[in-house]
Amino acid sequence: MNEFLQTANPDVYAAGDVIGDPQFVYVAAYGGGLAAENALTGAGRVYDLTALPRVTFTDPQVASVGLTEAQAQERGIEVKVATLHLKNVPRAIAARDTRGLIKLVAEQGTDRLLGAHVLAAEAGEMVQEATLAIRFGLTIRDIVDTFHPYLTMVEGLKLAALTFDKDVARLSCCAT
Repeated sequence: MNEFLQTANPDVYAAGDVIGDPQFVYVAAYGGGLAAENALTGAGRVYDLTALPRVTFTDPQVASVGLTEAQAQERGIEVKVATLHLKNVPRAIAARDTRGLIKLVAEQGTDRLLGAHVLAAEAGEMVQEATLAIRFGLTIRDIVDTFHPYLTMVEGLKLAALTFDKDVARLSCCAT
C-alpha cells in the first residue's frame, strides 16, 4: 500500500483496521474518507499521521501527540524539552488532583513543537491544542502568545511552554 492508501492493485484502496496500526476509530474514519476520495476523484491526498493524538483512558489519562524526545533524536533532530508537574497548574490545584505532568518536545533552533505528552485527569482534552500546533508547525512562542483561560487545564500547556525559559512556580496568575 502506498501513501495514498492504494494497494498493489491500482484499482483497490484500503483503510481502517485492515491496514494495521494504529487501530483507532478516528484513524479508520480519516483513512476511509481519504481512500474514497483518492479512489473516486484521484485527489492524491496523502495519508499522514504526523499529528495523531493518542489517548489511554486510565486514571489519570495518558495522552500523546507527535514525537517523543527519543524518536526525534533517532531522526537526527536536535531537541529541547520542558516538563511541568501539575502541582504548578492552577486548575489542577483547584481540582485537588495534581497527579501528573506535561512534557513538551521542541526542535532546537526553530522552537517548533514536535511532541506533547500529558499525564492528567483531562489529558485527552488537553492534547488537542498540541495536536493543532504540531499539524500547523506552530512554535513554543505561538503557544505562549495564545490566550489560555485562567483556571483551565489547557492553561497547563501554556505554562509548560513557558517552562522552556522560565520557572513558572515563580510566576503569578496569568503571567507570561
